[in-house]
Amino acid sequence: MRVMGISGMPGSGKASISEIAVERGAILVSMGDIVREEAKKRGEGSKETAKNLRAEFGQYIVSELTIKKIKKLQEEGIDNAVVVEGIRSHHEVEMFKEEFDNFIILSVFANPAIRFERLKNRMREDDPSDYSQFKARDEAELGFGIGNVISLSDKLIINESDLESYSQKINEYFDEIDL
Repeated sequence: MRVMGISGMPGSGKASISEIAVERGAILVSMGDIVREEAKKRGEGSKETAKNLRAEFGQYIVSELTIKKIKKLQEEGIDNAVVVEGIRSHHEVEMFKEEFDNFIILSVFANPAIRFERLKNRMREDDPSDYSQFKARDEAELGFGIGNVISLSDKLIINESDLESYSQKINEYFDEIDL
């Protein structure tokens, strides 16, 4: 089973990478979805749950839950490639590399102004409604170490143009790695 991590700041375009990977037969495991599932169980917001999970079970609990989910897929005999969306720290990358041979990271970059507009239009529960909230969220992400993950990625795609060009870059990379 091939496992690939997707990283990038909020609004950079991780979901588009994941969608194309799924179209090509990969299974998506979103670390954000794991937090949102836990939030539903707890009756909390996702930001609150992310903080509470880490306080209760340690800083890397979401990675541990993600790895457990992928291992369960392996046990069930599923051999499709798995795309892990939302890796935020170098330690998380190391955890995945310890568990899965040939684990790679694909990161996406877009400048803050573009990402803020995308987040405003996306309208998820945890998306910022003003620029100060956006900057605070970026600072929190950078505090987790996402900048290190992006800078040490196996591949970096810039997503600052139209969706068609971006999709083409993704597909070219997936062709390159035979995904």
